[in-house]
This record gives sequence, structure tokens and C-alpha cells, in this order.
Amino acid sequence: MNAEMAVACNNFLGEGPVWHKGRNSFFWVDIEGQLLQEYNILTQNVQNWQMPVRIGTIAIINNEELVIALHGSIVLFNLSNGTFKTIAPLDAENKMNRANDGKCDSKGRLWVGTMHIYGNQPVGSLFVLEGKNITKQLTGLGISNGMDWTADDSRFYFIDSPTQRVDAFKFNAANGTIKFDRTVIHIPANEGSPDGMCIDNEGMLWVAQWGGYAVKRYNPNTGELLQTIDVPAPQVTSCAFGGENLDALFITTASVGLSADIMEKYPLSGNCFICQPGVKGVGPFYFTP
Repeated sequence: MNAEMAVACNNFLGEGPVWHKGRNSFFWVDIEGQLLQEYNILTQNVQNWQMPVRIGTIAIINNEELVIALHGSIVLFNLSNGTFKTIAPLDAENKMNRANDGKCDSKGRLWVGTMHIYGNQPVGSLFVLEGKNITKQLTGLGISNGMDWTADDSRFYFIDSPTQRVDAFKFNAANGTIKFDRTVIHIPANEGSPDGMCIDNEGMLWVAQWGGYAVKRYNPNTGELLQTIDVPAPQVTSCAFGGENLDALFITTASVGLSADIMEKYPLSGNCFICQPGVKGVGPFYFTP
């Protein structure tokens, strides 16, 4: 199946899409472009908000507010007036670390990972923000990336991209802690690196593959590859289900670092794509301030 272009946004590093039911919109970020972006699927209107630093993660609070992980801090952001309110520092002792992927769990906690801005040192961590209290769950990460939970909250899936793996952790929903269980998927290096990820309502994982020109669906119980969505861009970064019936898969890509020859061959790199893969996703959980 092929994905079709949805938004001609020309992102440097498009990432982190999330569906906002109340606004009929997908939000996503351009990390290196320092942009928060919104695409309304009904009007096809695109709105941009310029951020003061790199932006890694967004999650919904309500129709007017988002929680955003910026380089060095986590903030509340008002979509109507563009104002920020700082909640907590983020990996502030590591000035060269920036926010990367993140997501909210069923209890309203924000999980957000960090990474070195050049992605070449295992100095990233995985943090959990509950209210205004932030704790560290994992350290020594190369590129903290995709994450999601099983419907019964028993497992947390997580990607540290350089490992080429999707790992499963036992998840304690009551206190928001994790314990490594096992590796559920291994991506061969010649197929790209695992990047962003989401789960569908059948419990299968959709993994964006950087350098792999695709989003692929896997069974985390067996590791079996079930479906491939081909994307006309080499650097596929993340994906999220949305739309009225949660049956549309929105896909982000990146153009950063691509040579002129590759851009000539894949001129749609950095844009956002969409497809209907035949299954439904799971709507995002909202952050509880």
C-alpha cells in the first residue's frame, strides 16, 4: 500500500504526530525548524507556531492548551494567544540534549525522551512528568524514540533507535514505572532504523523506519511483519492514527541531511502523508496538569 501526500510542509525533521479530536486536526512538529504545526482534515488548513528552541513532543490538554517538551523544559502552550508557562526543566544538566519523542499514558502522565542533538552519544534519558513532578525511568539512551502501551496497561513498548529494536517493558500503571521484559521486534539494519511508533486497536505496532521508505506493521507477540506502507521519502519518522473513525494513518518525514541527488529523486521528503491501512488506531491520552 502507498501513502499519499497530505501536507506540503517541507519539514527539516517532521516528527511526533498526534490526533486532536476536538479540533479535527493532526498536530506535529518540525524539530529542527522549531515549528509546531496543525492540519485540519476538514478544512485542509495548516497553522504554524514558531517555537523559541527545538520542539520534540506535544500532547493534548484540551482544545486550547497543549503540553510541549522543548529543548531544556516542558511547558504549557496556549494555542489561542501563543503564551508559554514552564512546568518543569527537562534534562537541564545536559545542555546538548534535546527533547525527542513522547506520549501520554492512560493516567495522564507525559513520557518524553531526550537525546544528544547530534544523536551520536548514548546520553539520552526517558522521563515521566506527572503533574509538575518529573522522574527519570531510563538512562544511557542513544535516540529515545517511539512508545506506546497495550490496551490493558500491562506492557509499555519503547524504541531506542540505535539498538534496532522495539522492547517491551512491564508497566505499573498505578505508579508509572517500567521494568524490562523482552525484545519484541528486531529491525535489520538494511531496512532502516526504527523511529516513531503507534499501536492499533488490535494491539499491533506500526513502526516508522528512518532510511527504510516505509511504515511497517508488526505483531509484537510473534515479531511477524504484517503490512508495509510505502512512503516516497527515505526518512520516515513517525505515525499516528486519527480521523473521525481513527482509521487514517498520518505519517511524518524528514529532509534533513539528504543530498541534492536524493532530494531530486525523492522531492516529497519532509512532507506529511496519509493512508487508510484497513485497521483502526487508538486515540491519544490527554495530559493532566
